[in-house]
Amino acid sequence: MFWFTFGIFFAACLGAGVTGGLFPPGQWYRDLQKPSWTPPDWVFPVTWMVLYVCMAAAAARVAGMPGNGIALAFWSMQIAFNALWTPVFFGLRRIRLGMVVVAVLWLAVASTLVALWQVDLIAGLLFVPYLIWVTIASALNAAVWRLNPDAARAPRSAD
Repeated sequence: MFWFTFGIFFAACLGAGVTGGLFPPGQWYRDLQKPSWTPPDWVFPVTWMVLYVCMAAAAARVAGMPGNGIALAFWSMQIAFNALWTPVFFGLRRIRLGMVVVAVLWLAVASTLVALWQVDLIAGLLFVPYLIWVTIASALNAAVWRLNPDAARAPRSAD
């Protein structure tokens, strides 16, 4: 039963991840000033795949446990905001609004981690790398905003 449930949650993660293919960074993002500590492009899909496995495993672990309602509600909320960031930042090219979305995502991930932890310690621990990565993504979004004030004020239309 775990693997079936894992598959459902993993499919939800992959659904969120599809936005990366629908709204790729493109030339607009390449032309933006970025901090020196920006990870290379190949790091993002590798990291997200590992995180999606951890996220799905955490949800699958608590899915059959009593008292899981709050944890799974937060899990659902965080995956929705996860899916929203890419279309906002790369699709709409709204750097400031992307910062709002990633800040809400960070809060949702932190809340999910705590809620999962209360149901199952291992499930909570599986969300720690995700919170670290969203912290890095938040800092990167903030740095891009700071380094590109004109692009943040007046986003260019799609190429």
